[in-house]
Amino acid sequence: MTAAVALTPEAMSQQRKNPFLVPYGTQFNIPPFEKITYDDYLPAIKEGIARREQEVEKITGQAHEPTFANTVLALEKSGELLNRVMMVFSSLDETNSSPEMVAISEVAYPLVSQSSDELMMNSLLFGRVEHVYETRDEEGLNPQQKRAVEELYRDFVRSGAKLNMVDQMKLKKINSQLTELYLQYNKNLLNATNAFSIVVDDEAMLAGIPASNVAVAAEEAKSRGLDGKWVFTLQAPSRLPLLQYADNRDLRRRMYEGYINLASSGEFDNRPVIQQIVKLRAEKARLLGYPDYASYMTANVMAKNPANAEGLLMKIWEPAVERVHEEVAEMQALSDKEGNDFKIAPWDYYYYAEKVRRDKYALDEDEVRSYFALENVRKGIFSMAERLYGVTFTELPNAPKYYDEVKVYEVKDLKGQHVAVFMTDYFPRASKRQGAWMSEFQGAFVDPDGKSQRPIVYNVGNFSKPAGDTPSLLTLDEVATMFHEFGHGLHGMLTRAKLRSQAGTNVDRDFVELPSQIHEHWALEPEMLRTYARHYKTGEVIPDSLVAKLQAAAKHNQGFMTTELVGAALLDLQWGKLTGADAENVDVSAFEKSVAERLGMPAEVQFRYRSPYFRHIFGSDGYASGYYTYLWAEVLDADGFELFKQKGIFDPATAAAFKKYVLEAGGTEDPMELYKKFRGREPRVEALLRNRGLLKDDEPEKTDINMPGGK
Repeated sequence: MTAAVALTPEAMSQQRKNPFLVPYGTQFNIPPFEKITYDDYLPAIKEGIARREQEVEKITGQAHEPTFANTVLALEKSGELLNRVMMVFSSLDETNSSPEMVAISEVAYPLVSQSSDELMMNSLLFGRVEHVYETRDEEGLNPQQKRAVEELYRDFVRSGAKLNMVDQMKLKKINSQLTELYLQYNKNLLNATNAFSIVVDDEAMLAGIPASNVAVAAEEAKSRGLDGKWVFTLQAPSRLPLLQYADNRDLRRRMYEGYINLASSGEFDNRPVIQQIVKLRAEKARLLGYPDYASYMTANVMAKNPANAEGLLMKIWEPAVERVHEEVAEMQALSDKEGNDFKIAPWDYYYYAEKVRRDKYALDEDEVRSYFALENVRKGIFSMAERLYGVTFTELPNAPKYYDEVKVYEVKDLKGQHVAVFMTDYFPRASKRQGAWMSEFQGAFVDPDGKSQRPIVYNVGNFSKPAGDTPSLLTLDEVATMFHEFGHGLHGMLTRAKLRSQAGTNVDRDFVELPSQIHEHWALEPEMLRTYARHYKTGEVIPDSLVAKLQAAAKHNQGFMTTELVGAALLDLQWGKLTGADAENVDVSAFEKSVAERLGMPAEVQFRYRSPYFRHIFGSDGYASGYYTYLWAEVLDADGFELFKQKGIFDPATAAAFKKYVLEAGGTEDPMELYKKFRGREPRVEALLRNRGLLKDDEPEKTDINMPGGK
């Protein structure tokens, strides 16, 4: 670790100042990670809370009539210190976890949660916000300001501002308990992930696994003092190649069962934690006047209610399941042809899907990976951004960074003006949680007095690591993920919204995935591939014959991929629909099984995430009753990319419209209105089905798609 290290004697000197409490003094205001110690966080968080309380008291104590400027904007500008500390702490808590960080988090997050409750249930503050809300049509506000007032008022009400004092106390207690449960869930998940491994001491068992993955497993074993052996973990770059390529069926079964039973037993069992979360969420929804938690979470986004979200999912579910049966039949036929006497099981799916792909398309992913060295893919996403949106990326090798593998870039427009700072952190480590994500160390805004700030955005991944002399070679899934997270990054970097609450990714949850998912489409476009996909040894551009194979196989295995994704989204909504007695001590495993049975989940497919490791929905409330948003947004991204395909994937006018109405606009307008300004009409679900190869050629396109518009 290069940040949050133990205090040195110099750091303990009386001359030293907490780096959060003084100006950073760094280029572009990048956090001075090398100066930050564990002991800096809690004092800075407590001071940040205290300062915000003083700023709020100043707002509520003034005699002037509430206005947008002296109440709403003033509230947006409050809490600057707390925000800067928490942006750093929450990032390093996920990317550089340690026993010290865990101990700090157990104090920090409850403190911040309690402070937020006090803020959102402050009756004097809400009274001023409510006055601005009720007089918003008389104050002469511009559309963005008026929307900000309406969103803020809604947030106060949804946070309990209108509850009586007794119910507010109940809500505060529930929120505090949920914060602690989220911490416990995430701690269990990280510990359970790190506790599992498969040690192989017979090289013959590794037959079929690509040499690059075998080399990484050997290095992992060596790092554990197991020279001459091979260690596989639950991290995706280790788990998935084993499931996809290992000829040893028992090895595949052990890995599969290790994953689907993650955090489901023993000291790291998350099922009791989930029971408590579900019960508390149901009670929270009831207090706030909603029939269930799913209704509460969908009420303030594009979907409006669980029925609309579920309705969209079922339109996708049925053709996806039908395709799964076709895929399994193909796999079973191939297995039978090989002389096997077993029925395809879940741990066979990745393996035989890959075999069918090789058989049908003569496509060898190990060969494909040789054209996707991480550095080449990085150059590809940067060139895509330059061609589409006119921005360039220049590495800053001496910039502060929180880990030695992090790379830092300055983003400029074509006139040389500073746009943002962008960081990447792409390889797995024990201190980093699984998955890939985007966030920021600094947001953007432009105040009426001219003060402004540009964002500092970062992408985190867990991609295949280099091994020996071989660089990081990405799978097609990892390539798509890299483009996906970069799309989120562009949303944060290119924002031109003036208000903090509307800048970047501060948009409806079921709109936020549009910028990320639409950029995945460029990854395998032939015109794009020829600009960045080069063989890591020879530098040869990917040949047209291989590009043709990639295009032909693009929709391979989409039944499986769609079914596990839609299944997880439907499971999430069912959790959110539990009320009262149903949420009391629910049996997690039995509930999952009942949902699968009601859906008719194919026996060979599991939910993408089972509940004990479904961090999206139980590690916080960010995507709770909202995992459907990936598919909701895919309707938008598939429909939107069809316009690029019609006009040209680098068409300047189409790119300019997407930049203006989506990437730069942030949350300044209703998302459906922004989409229609870009696309010219509302989205159509058939675009998603076409994109995934699930729409039959003779099926007519419908226009009566249930995708509700503005709020």
